[in-house]
Amino acid sequence: MIRLILKGVMIGIANIIPGVSGGTMAVSMGIYDKMIHAATHLLSEFKKSMQVLIPIVIGAGIGVVALARIIEIMFEKAPFQTNLLFIGLIVGGLPAMAKKVKGKTIRLSHLAAFLLFFVIVAGLALMGEQEGAAADLSFSLLNVIKLLGVGIVASATMVIPGVSGSMMLMLMGYYNPILTEINRFIDNLLDFNVQGLLEGCLVLVPFGIGVVVGIFAIAKMIEIVFEKFPEHAYWGIIGLIVASPVAILLMNRFGTINVTAVLTGIAALAAGIVIALKLGEE
Repeated sequence: MIRLILKGVMIGIANIIPGVSGGTMAVSMGIYDKMIHAATHLLSEFKKSMQVLIPIVIGAGIGVVALARIIEIMFEKAPFQTNLLFIGLIVGGLPAMAKKVKGKTIRLSHLAAFLLFFVIVAGLALMGEQEGAAADLSFSLLNVIKLLGVGIVASATMVIPGVSGSMMLMLMGYYNPILTEINRFIDNLLDFNVQGLLEGCLVLVPFGIGVVVGIFAIAKMIEIVFEKFPEHAYWGIIGLIVASPVAILLMNRFGTINVTAVLTGIAALAAGIVIALKLGEE
């Protein structure tokens, strides 16, 4: 159980960093198939599934809470370098996915899958507002429905290897607002601010319900797709990965850019590529 909790921590950390895939992290740690099986056989193998899912969920929660504050500070203090770091993490993850289709015949349908997902991500970025501007987290029935939908989309992509759930949150304009809300909730919890906790729940509970629904709704679909159409799935994932840096450049604020920022940004980009390459090694 401790081992599963620690692996869950790594998945949680991966999911909160835009461009880093929690699904890929699960694959690299050898628990992806076990997770998908547990999610798709929850009712028929309840006890066995819960023995797998509970420690992973606990660990993932710890990972998200531990890193949320750091990521928020990075965006506030060094937005240019932070965005280049994330672009590096995305680009560095590409070779691991490319290996999945290396040496195999490229068919027209594979290219169609690539282009479809590339256009979806790039199109969302072109149509969307800058990160953080699109999200209104004030309490209303419409926002509750929106948060449920955002949670479903984010969690569905979190469990797909090579696809970053937090990247999808960023594309939808909800990444920084949700991150801020998590940190505010933690602060209120430490201060025993009951009013603040209740206000935080109005945002985080519908989002959390959406996350849970999304994971279980998509798990069976993923199992079927990767079983029946593995090459199409990987080409679609490659399309998402290639489009993601474009989306970051289109959607994010980069702050003041000077010579120092450029040099440190290049270093952050290189660091992101190296880290992603290491995580992608099998």
